[in-house]
Amino acid sequence: MKKINLILILSILLTISCAKDEYDGPAAGASYIVKEVQVVQTVPGPEVTVTVNVPTPIPPPDYDFNRKGISTVYYDGQTKRLKMAAALGAAMNSNSSTKEGITNMFNNGEGFSDATLNGTGKKVGNKTAAYGSATVKPQFDGWITDFVDNVIPAWNDNASKGVPGKYTDPGTDPRSVYVNKQGKEYNQVFMKGLIGGMAADQIINGYLSKTKLDTGKADNDSGVFGYKSPGAAENNVTKMEHYWDEGFGYLYGLDDQTNPQLGASGDVLLNKYLKKIEASDEPGIAKKIYDAFIMGRAAITAKNYTLRDEQAKIIKVELSKVIAYKASYYMRSGGDKITAGKWADAFHALSEGYGFILSLQFTQKEDGSPYMTNAEVNAILAELDAGDGFWDHTEATLDAIAQKIETATGVPN
Repeated sequence: MKKINLILILSILLTISCAKDEYDGPAAGASYIVKEVQVVQTVPGPEVTVTVNVPTPIPPPDYDFNRKGISTVYYDGQTKRLKMAAALGAAMNSNSSTKEGITNMFNNGEGFSDATLNGTGKKVGNKTAAYGSATVKPQFDGWITDFVDNVIPAWNDNASKGVPGKYTDPGTDPRSVYVNKQGKEYNQVFMKGLIGGMAADQIINGYLSKTKLDTGKADNDSGVFGYKSPGAAENNVTKMEHYWDEGFGYLYGLDDQTNPQLGASGDVLLNKYLKKIEASDEPGIAKKIYDAFIMGRAAITAKNYTLRDEQAKIIKVELSKVIAYKASYYMRSGGDKITAGKWADAFHALSEGYGFILSLQFTQKEDGSPYMTNAEVNAILAELDAGDGFWDHTEATLDAIAQKIETATGVPN
């Protein structure tokens, strides 16, 4: 049997069908419409042509998908993990924290002051670098240990080179930071590490990966529902639809699903920093990502997996830019603060940058590779850790690191 090569000769509107049993749109009585487009296939050899129909979804205006009048979109597990992440950040900046307490929250999903987060089976630790190198999760565990064993006991001491404690900048409205002996402010390192290590990794390398999505392809093709959304009496969501929604949830889980504002209250991960990049470095990036989420979800229901993968790629590439911009920015910002003699500000910025640099290994470029490999990331972190860490750096050394990031990622400084 000869291999068929697809050559698009013409695109003709063949039918427009109102799939009322598939989707009810956001407006009462509206239908989710799928256009079927006619294409021509040419078979090598004798002149033989066949006609196939390629479904093309007309997406809703926002991320609102319904089946029989009930929303099929839900991502409560992602919402819980984003709240857990914020609580962990607070715990990594409190001298009342214990190693057992933070570890229990991180690895077991228990011990949160918000009782709704306990007993859910959801955890942050097992979603950290779940698709990345096995070297990453131990780095987070090590940060917890250093914070509790060395920073908290020195909480009321003055930090200096090689000595953990509190450092306060001079001035009328100074910043104070609680740092380890290298100048790391651990709540910043930890949270910015989770931006890539959990949120981006789960979206880019997990839920929106072809590998993950295609585990539900057979069921999606056959209309087999594997999940039941809130309010439904029976299963009404396919596995592939739900996987896509879970990826959506790691970005918008604390935001407004149908009218995202970004910088959602309590969200300290990707949503917060996408807002910053939208407002400064790359206006329009947020709409591009949101629209791709909508179109990709519509493509799944239309069973148009080529279109689905195109939208997934847009999301991965654009979200990765958020990490790239901030990794570079905080290196340059930290250098500026050192030159200005504002070491507390510098420690804060460099701690953020440290976490963003770790996050670079979870990104994805147009060609599908990360901006930096695990080894390349660790080499830069080793530069930052050398000697007495942040204390030994200058604006020049940090600008050089920023330049390495900009060269690898292609983002401007």
